[in-house]
Amino acid sequence: MVPYPSWLHAGDNAWQLTAATLVGLMSIPGLAVLYGGIVQKKWAVNTMLMAFSGFSAVLIVWVLWAFNMGFGTPIHVGPGILGSFVGHPHPVLDHLGEQSQANIPLLSGIGLMPKFRFAQSSLVYFQFVFAGITPLLFLGSVLGRMNFKAWLVFVPLWTTFVYSVNAMLVWGGGYWAAKGAVDYSGGYVIHLAAGVSGFVAAAVVGPRLKRDRENTAPNNLLLVAVGAGILWMGWNGFNGGDPYFASADASAAVLNTNLATAASLLTWLLMDMSAKPKKPTFLGAVNGMIVGLVTITPAAGYVNGWGALVMGILASVVVWFSFNKLSTKGIFAKVDDALGVIHTHGVAGLMGGLMVGLFADPKMIVYLGLGKQPNVYVEGLFYGHPWQFMIQLFAGLTIIVWDAVVTFILLKIIGLFIPLRMPDEVLEIGDLEIHSEQLEPPETARRLVPAADHAHEQHAASGSAIDSSVQSMKLE
Repeated sequence: MVPYPSWLHAGDNAWQLTAATLVGLMSIPGLAVLYGGIVQKKWAVNTMLMAFSGFSAVLIVWVLWAFNMGFGTPIHVGPGILGSFVGHPHPVLDHLGEQSQANIPLLSGIGLMPKFRFAQSSLVYFQFVFAGITPLLFLGSVLGRMNFKAWLVFVPLWTTFVYSVNAMLVWGGGYWAAKGAVDYSGGYVIHLAAGVSGFVAAAVVGPRLKRDRENTAPNNLLLVAVGAGILWMGWNGFNGGDPYFASADASAAVLNTNLATAASLLTWLLMDMSAKPKKPTFLGAVNGMIVGLVTITPAAGYVNGWGALVMGILASVVVWFSFNKLSTKGIFAKVDDALGVIHTHGVAGLMGGLMVGLFADPKMIVYLGLGKQPNVYVEGLFYGHPWQFMIQLFAGLTIIVWDAVVTFILLKIIGLFIPLRMPDEVLEIGDLEIHSEQLEPPETARRLVPAADHAHEQHAASGSAIDSSVQSMKLE
């Protein structure tokens, strides 16, 4: 008796499930802890709960209809892009949806990749964790004011009408995939989408309280470090899992991911140290890290190591100026994008997708051809293909326009039934008012007052040595 069907390869299946789990950890606890540490203490519980609930909501929608909208058989509703921009919605919960051989109909039908060697459930779960992290990324744009009930409605609708369309267009064999556009792991489908949708959502929902916008100090940098570290290491599954095989290209993608990230982090620190107040900061390093991770995502298995290094450096310089300079001007200054997602994910994701069109190396083989089939690779402008950049550009513009328009419409419709922004009196209190929970137990009423005179009196009375640094204040 054999435990595997003939088409299943245990190593590929094990790596796919491992990679998916690494990506899942990026969301929970990764982003929940990262964002929970960055926000004010009064918003930590709300932030963590929005992350956990959003992740859960996407999974339910994903298995009931959204997976097949992104990776199933397309609905032909018209000419051109309308012929293959979204798939037929239906569930993947029966025995075939869980134990049959994994398959993406359009990609398999035109032979863009070898047949998968793992179960459909591995593919469904792997693609879910990508879908699940995307709303959590743009959660960073609306922290500290979005109505929790509106969030619970918005996430499933956004996954259905925005994410699934992005996935089909670029990954599922849809219009832009057929034109030759590529996105290795989600620079467009995930990060550009998160940046654009988050910015639009921040504008429609409205700003935080003025005092909260001015008080941006994180409540716990250690939690930020833990979340950021999980994000970085989890990205090995993000990019390493996207060849869908435990292949040489998967190994190259992992190494390139870390190269670009390290280069981007160090570049951001150098930029911080060259501008007033000329001090390196840990939050700056985290921003640089994220920019590197995002930028290499659409290119990880298409570029060589030199390309990865250059991409990390270039993106960090551009996004540093965008984050620190452009954010103070025009519409960017008026919209309260709480964590600057439009810069660290939107701008970085677009740059990464465009630089695929420049640096993609045809000698980086994604799939080895068998028999009469050619090797699968991508060729950028600097290696002889002048049109790849333009294809990447138009695909990116499609994502920007579709995501912005549909996000705006969805929020306006939801706003007719549920307030998008919490009232000011609720925003003043935060977690305790919304969830009856706090990050730390309620503190008893306390007042710190100068106690130098009291300390001297105690010292004289007892004759004991009192450390003046400890006795500088007294709790009453």
